[in-house]
Amino acid sequence: MAGIFKAYDIRGIYGKDLDDDTMFRIGRAFATFTSCRSVVVGRDMRPHSQPLFKALARGLTMQGADVVDIGLCSTPMSYFANATLKTDAGIMITASHNPGEWNGAKLSRAGAVPISGQTGIADIERIVKSGAFAAPAQKPGKITTHDIARAYGEHVRKTARLTRRPRVAMDMANAMGVVEAAALKDIFEITPLFDELDGTFPNHEANPLHHETLRPIRDLMGKGNFDFGVAFDGDADRAGFLDEKGGIIPMDMITALVAKDILSREKGVILYDLRSSWAVREIIEENGGTPMMCRVGHAFIKKQMRDNNAIFAGELSGHYYFRANGFTESTCMAAISVANIVSASSVPLSELVRPLRRYFTSGEINSEVRDTASVLKTLKSRYSDGRLLELDGVTVEYDDWWFNVRASNTEPLIRLNLEAKREDLMKTRQDELLGIIRA
Repeated sequence: MAGIFKAYDIRGIYGKDLDDDTMFRIGRAFATFTSCRSVVVGRDMRPHSQPLFKALARGLTMQGADVVDIGLCSTPMSYFANATLKTDAGIMITASHNPGEWNGAKLSRAGAVPISGQTGIADIERIVKSGAFAAPAQKPGKITTHDIARAYGEHVRKTARLTRRPRVAMDMANAMGVVEAAALKDIFEITPLFDELDGTFPNHEANPLHHETLRPIRDLMGKGNFDFGVAFDGDADRAGFLDEKGGIIPMDMITALVAKDILSREKGVILYDLRSSWAVREIIEENGGTPMMCRVGHAFIKKQMRDNNAIFAGELSGHYYFRANGFTESTCMAAISVANIVSASSVPLSELVRPLRRYFTSGEINSEVRDTASVLKTLKSRYSDGRLLELDGVTVEYDDWWFNVRASNTEPLIRLNLEAKREDLMKTRQDELLGIIRA
């Protein structure tokens, strides 16, 4: 059980860190902590997700909570079910992009408001470990089933403004992209890769952030005639996009494109995470939106979206959040926004992205360090002549370049992102900063 309670979710290796009995205790603790009377529970395709569901449901119902079993679904579908079925809470059984031996749970309150380490996971951990559960209910809760797929499909397709049916390659990674993408089959011409559910991930890791996982879809696109490509992660709450040539599109550029599509219909606040290119902020402004920087992490972003009634938010890791989906992710809606723009254009996606690549970026560079606080203190002192922001780690901005250095919430790493107006300046400052960070 040690170490499974993370900053954003519960996650560990099945049979070692997480087993059925632990999940039963998590169910009891979740109901004790939230006092929920109804919970939507979905799950991914891992072989142990079904026994974990049974254990979790047993714990929840023992405490008197009714369980709405929505079966195999993507994480965006589970959020949609939580919000639309008006349950008190939601739980998605998944370990996202982790290898097949892993599993876990993503937790939400009513309306798909996430429960993070700061807002409840630590409390649930304490209850699980101490056994301080509320007394079992005199009347146990019931388990019912509900198919959310049709309603979710109808919901996301409302955002389509297609002038033609786009040709799209999709890498499902043998994971929940299979279920998520089903919502698009009536409006997209889809050529799928690895579209058989298999929780052992027989073809590749389900993580589009790792570019080596994109080789199969790039090979496929080189042989066909496509408008763009989409690669899903394990629970389909993240997606990577490729242009018609199979070129990998930076995820902040997709934030800019989706923002442009949404702002063509409605003006308002759009969030972008602080690692994003200056170009994202500029595109939002040029299209009549109000840009607002946000820190990294879905719990923080969703709260800031709600606080500011933001229409959309994009994160450099490939999470795309929509007010229309209860301020939560929907990879389908992101794909539809890209398709809206492509179908209305006389030029291909690569040409639509080209004007957005206005600056030179380092990409995210990770470093292992012994003393994160000392590194951040040194950077603040060394670059005190710039504009300092401490929204998440240390961000310093100059007229012709900027950088952000922040500690990972999930790994013992420091992450550097940097951008400049000239390539030589970017490389010089990158080497300079890495020298300080790794000293």
